[in-house]
Amino acid sequence: MRWVYLDNATTTPLLPEVHQAMLPYLGEVFGNPSSLHDWGDTARQAVEAARVQVAQLIGASAEEIIFTGSGTESNNLAIKGLALAQQHKGKHVIISAVEHFSVLHSARTLEKWGFELSLVPVDKYGVVNPLDIQKNLREDTVLVSVMHANGEMATIEPIREIARITKEANVLFHTDAMATVGTIPVDVKKLGIDTLSLAGNQFYGPKGVGALWVRKGVRIMPLLDGGVQEGGRRAGTENVSAIVGLGKAASLAKASMAIRMEHLSRLRDRLLVELPARIDHVVVTGHLQNRLPGIASFCVEFIEGESMLMLLNNRGVAVSSGSSCTSRSLKVSHVLIAMGITHTLAQGSVLFSFGINNTSEDVDYVLEVLPPIVDRLRQMSPLYSKFIKTGKGD
Repeated sequence: MRWVYLDNATTTPLLPEVHQAMLPYLGEVFGNPSSLHDWGDTARQAVEAARVQVAQLIGASAEEIIFTGSGTESNNLAIKGLALAQQHKGKHVIISAVEHFSVLHSARTLEKWGFELSLVPVDKYGVVNPLDIQKNLREDTVLVSVMHANGEMATIEPIREIARITKEANVLFHTDAMATVGTIPVDVKKLGIDTLSLAGNQFYGPKGVGALWVRKGVRIMPLLDGGVQEGGRRAGTENVSAIVGLGKAASLAKASMAIRMEHLSRLRDRLLVELPARIDHVVVTGHLQNRLPGIASFCVEFIEGESMLMLLNNRGVAVSSGSSCTSRSLKVSHVLIAMGITHTLAQGSVLFSFGINNTSEDVDYVLEVLPPIVDRLRQMSPLYSKFIKTGKGD
């Protein structure tokens, strides 16, 4: 049996070069970066070198980078920290309907703290219309957050256009760039944004480390009380080895991005074209052209995504699904629902996210094993039986 990892949107494997860079800081170089002796100096220099590497990846200045413990923490710090720092101006926040839960739930928490929240819709491709942002702006709006791209349906959002609107209104604009930083070119100055979140495990760095870029001059309220690490904006002893790994991964991504994009796009396009040709009643989700290079996402009619996931796993293929089985209900992706996809169709979502280690043979294997899996599941599906008998799905 062939083993094929196609869940890189969830996490990527650690590159050997990144692993090697981290090793000294898991052993003999153990000092605390805040300590005023040689052991601390060595650790602090490593952290600051990584800060430069991360900044260079996104066209920023090193002093604008705040290291965090994850992408989720970065988003929490951005949404809550920016809103709280601006609450003297107003208490209205705008986000898109397809944001990651770390943004959506942070905004919901702000509602509990007395803020008002507006959710802007997306079209059938998952694209936010900048005019919808403009329509929802108010005098008391203090923050807008729209993700750079969605890792589930791959659509890249019109961030520059939205940024022009927020800038004219003097409203802060944050973007969750977990799915894009290290994958496609990202330049914070060209985007025109105020803050940006990223995570190391999205581009072959370690888990448990992220960063938040905050444009110089933007005020943000710390969420953690404690020491003065990260310029007083994020307390807590730094995870030096993980930060070093993030810096190394950023450096490697910057150097090889064009090659990676070409490789991932080629694999993605093969699957986007050939899978619907092999299996009937398959819908490609997300924008067909303006999408991330490594993601092919589909909804397969008449069956459940988790069933496909489990049977693919039995054949050595790791993928993701937007549906989630629980003991009480079958939950479907809020992203797909926001795009206007029915609950029934959304239950059949499956996401293939390629990485730099994947090959054309991996695509061949998926095209070999998935059609009989779909056929098997449809034979057990009452929805498919109804369709065969009546020509109507639901």
